[in-house]
Amino acid sequence: MTIRVVLADDQVLVRAGFRVLLETEDGFEVCAEAGDGEQAVAAAVEHKPDIVVMDIRMPGVDGLEATRRITANPELTGVKVLVLTTFDVDEYVYEALRAGASGFLLKDTDPVELLRALKVVAAGEALLAPTVTRRLIAEFVERPENRRIDVSAVREITDREREVLGLVAGGMSNDEIAAHLVISTATARTHVSRIMTKIGARDRAQLVVLAYESGLVSPRRG
Repeated sequence: MTIRVVLADDQVLVRAGFRVLLETEDGFEVCAEAGDGEQAVAAAVEHKPDIVVMDIRMPGVDGLEATRRITANPELTGVKVLVLTTFDVDEYVYEALRAGASGFLLKDTDPVELLRALKVVAAGEALLAPTVTRRLIAEFVERPENRRIDVSAVREITDREREVLGLVAGGMSNDEIAAHLVISTATARTHVSRIMTKIGARDRAQLVVLAYESGLVSPRRG
């Protein structure tokens, strides 16, 4: 399967570097580039890629607003957003996750890790570097003014689903959850899907946000 990608970054050299990396690797296709958020949204609508690699800090419409527009568009439900950032603690990264991004990656990530990240996101998993994510969420979720989520949805899930949600928030994959709970991978996948349906989460990244914001998981620094 070929993973189709839109590259959104206001730096031409960054886009060029990513394009060369992806076009020399089997299984990837760069279908468009964008220099700002408005162009990124337009490219997503036109090409309907598997993933938009989205820089946050761009002129005009930034990556955060572009992420909101893409994830809110019913015609783009199959399009994932992978946010790129220069800094490992950035309030906009957390807001992007809340807006529906499937994860984030640092710009200085090794090329091999970028390729792996795209494969992970394309497969429907969330890409959430555990230590960076915990520190990021600790910074913003611990502030009462940032708890905007309706946590009543958490009360609708079963005890087993709460346990699974906690493991998802810890960064575990379906295989790892299955091994931890001594169940099949298919059962773990079913639990995750049911939780997402009950709380209306777009993907695993939003499950993580909800788990922290609801207080089900306590962020730890480090």
